[in-house]
Amino acid sequence: MGCGRVGAKLAEMLDKEGNKVTVLDVDEYSFRRLPSDFGGTPLVGNGTDQEALKKAGISETDVFLTLTQGDNRNIMAAQIAKHIFKVPRVICRIYDSKRKELFGSLGLETISPTTIFAEILKDNIKGKN
Repeated sequence: MGCGRVGAKLAEMLDKEGNKVTVLDVDEYSFRRLPSDFGGTPLVGNGTDQEALKKAGISETDVFLTLTQGDNRNIMAAQIAKHIFKVPRVICRIYDSKRKELFGSLGLETISPTTIFAEILKDNIKGKN
């Protein structure tokens, strides 16, 4: 869910590896980021809407990623995928590092690019890279 820069690049990479990929985004214009040879399915819809998720094939999904710019939307969609549709693996991007820890403690697999980038910068300052 989410066809921003990261979502589009990840979709492209997974598609090129031969995975079946569906990209769900609320804005059709976002799909312009996908390469012209993208073999997956771009689908306009809201990842917090159960009908949109069903249309995207959530019942056959092995991994669901929430990659929108909104932490709340990402958290809500991740919970729906995990708890309602029982998707085996759900990964949720959370920008707010404090919320990442909270939702991680509640059983959501979360990644915070804010924390990851801060750690990279700290390591560069210390000369580790």
